[in-house]
Amino acid sequence: QVQLVESGGGLVQAGGSLRLSCAASGRILSIDDMQWYRQPPGSQRELVAGITRGGYTNYADSVKGRFTISRDNAKNTVYLQMNSLKPEDTAVFYCNAAIRLPGFMAPSNYWGRGTQVTVSS
Repeated sequence: QVQLVESGGGLVQAGGSLRLSCAASGRILSIDDMQWYRQPPGSQRELVAGITRGGYTNYADSVKGRFTISRDNAKNTVYLQMNSLKPEDTAVFYCNAAIRLPGFMAPSNYWGRGTQVTVSS
């Protein structure tokens, strides 16, 4: 069974930094696109950043210049380095990945359970 497990969330003061990790485990052939989403309190889930297997990245305008997404394909892990954090970054952060499984032609979409990030003013 494939699982995505996020870690690295916590409480930080405004201006501080956190590094999130998301590790995929199970019978995995390879992983295509990986993304980080977030869901602020009372709001819908939104895309924060994405990265292709080849390393091409995209970011939400609200985090450009502050957040950096990266991945380690050998470890099936994606990271999100978050700097200059603001109170409005407070949210549950979720990892999403398109994972290729043995015996399947197309990748399957998986979500982690999320990790809380709280930024105090």
